[in-house]
Amino acid sequence: MSPRKPTPTPQGYYRVEKAVVILGLAEDENDTTGRRWLRDGANRKKNDPRGRPFPHSRLNGQLVFSDADLAEIYAMHRNAPTRRGRPRGSRVIGSSVISPQQEPETPARELQNAA
Repeated sequence: MSPRKPTPTPQGYYRVEKAVVILGLAEDENDTTGRRWLRDGANRKKNDPRGRPFPHSRLNGQLVFSDADLAEIYAMHRNAPTRRGRPRGSRVIGSSVISPQQEPETPARELQNAA
């Protein structure tokens, strides 16, 4: 069985491997950095809580991105905040809730406030 040759991509359209290089997410086409992010973004549903899907086209079942698509994706994420981890919440000490900015009162302070 002969290996499948990749189908040629029209001028001005790029597959995922080349698109991540153009967006600056990967060093070369052999680098896999950013491919999953680009594919997941293109495969999002319309009402996805993570945001709207990336503009793209499909040729012969392959994801392809035009120059205009890549410019729009870049504009969508140019100054996007990095949301990593959980937001800081409040801590529960004993039966009282203390926000992250407050310090717990020591018993000596409580006695001074009561006097």
